[in-house]
Amino acid sequence: MTNHMENPAVIVIDMLNDFVHGSLKCDRASKIVPNVKRLVEAARARDIPVVFSNDAHYPHDPEVVKRWGRHAIKGTEGARVIPELGPAEGDFVVEKRTYSGFFETGLDPLFRSLYGGRGVRTVVLCGLHTHMCIRHTAADAFFRGYGIVVARDAVEAFTEEDHLAGLKYLADAYNAEIKGVDEIIASWG
Repeated sequence: MTNHMENPAVIVIDMLNDFVHGSLKCDRASKIVPNVKRLVEAARARDIPVVFSNDAHYPHDPEVVKRWGRHAIKGTEGARVIPELGPAEGDFVVEKRTYSGFFETGLDPLFRSLYGGRGVRTVVLCGLHTHMCIRHTAADAFFRGYGIVVARDAVEAFTEEDHLAGLKYLADAYNAEIKGVDEIIASWG
C-alpha cells in the first residue's frame, strides 16, 4: 500500500433503490454499478472495511420536505442498497439523514475503532452524487483529517456537468486523489 492509502476504508454512498431505480432515479447511476461492485469485492478480499452510507430519511427531514421530495424513507424498499451490491456479511451500514455520511452518524467513531484501534486513515469514496453526498462526505472526512480518494469511474451525478464540477471541487478543496477503480485496487497490492 502507498502511504496515502494507509488503513483504507471504502464508503459506498447512496447506492439505493430510490437513487438507481426509484423515486429519485439518476439515469447515469446504473453505469457505475459494475465498477462499484469491483471496488467493493476487491476491498472485501483484502479485509479492507466496506461501509454503506445510506440515506434513511424520516418523512419530515429537510431534504425530503424542502428539496427532493419523498425518497429513501427509513425502513422502505427505496432506502435499501441495490441487490447487486450487498451489503455482505462483515460490511458496515451507517444510516444518514443529510448529504454527509459523517454528520450526526456513528461513522467517525466506527473508523477510529478499526484496524485494531489504529483507525482508518484513508477513505475511498464511491456512489452517488459526485457534487452532493460525495462532496459533503469528503468535506467532513477532510475536516477530520482523513486522506481522501475518489473513484472517478465509480461516482456519478445527474449530469456530466455536475459530475465533472464535483470531481474538480473535491480535488481543489479537499486535496482528494481522483483515481480509477483499477488504479485504486492496484494500490492495495
